[in-house]
Amino acid sequence: MSGGATRREKKEYSKVKENELKKDEACFLQWEAAPHQQVQALLTKTRAELQLEMTEILGFRNHNICMKEAALLDYYVCGFWWAKEANFTPIQTSFTMAVLHMLLDNIREKRMPLVENLTEFAKALGAVSQGCTSEEGTTPLLDEEEAMALISCIRNSLFQKYRLYELLFTTSREELLMGTERTIKVFGCQGALTPLEEGIPTHLYFQ
Repeated sequence: MSGGATRREKKEYSKVKENELKKDEACFLQWEAAPHQQVQALLTKTRAELQLEMTEILGFRNHNICMKEAALLDYYVCGFWWAKEANFTPIQTSFTMAVLHMLLDNIREKRMPLVENLTEFAKALGAVSQGCTSEEGTTPLLDEEEAMALISCIRNSLFQKYRLYELLFTTSREELLMGTERTIKVFGCQGALTPLEEGIPTHLYFQ
């Protein structure tokens, strides 16, 4: 009984929190690629359905033959799926996707080095962890546990692979493929990362 009551209370609290956050939604980064209602619908999809719809949202028509599109699709799908498994609300999920997009765009468009991008991430996270206003009772978008989980997610998905994403946006497809082939030839089975470990389908390395 107590376990059921706890689940009901948590569900009710989440609804209250969601309603409060909708009032302050403009204060937070929100994912421009998909409106709130679409994000909410995406959270009900299976992973296969999510990937299919994400392909349409992002306009990745060549992800089956283009390594860059395949890597970016995997980046966004994994980020969204992580938010779903973390039981993030639609607004929290939208913020997560907006941050993932912002950090990636900082690499692609602004050629921002790692330290500066970390600073941008810290600013975005600080805003949602403190709430939009200084009024008492203001509910932050992410509590401490959720913020720490998001930090871990983005560290693993982007910051630990920062150089790879820099190369992805500054190196031609032909150069990337040649570099991969050389890596395979040099390292063989001596512990080199396989394509799947980087989240990219194996066949895309050998087009």
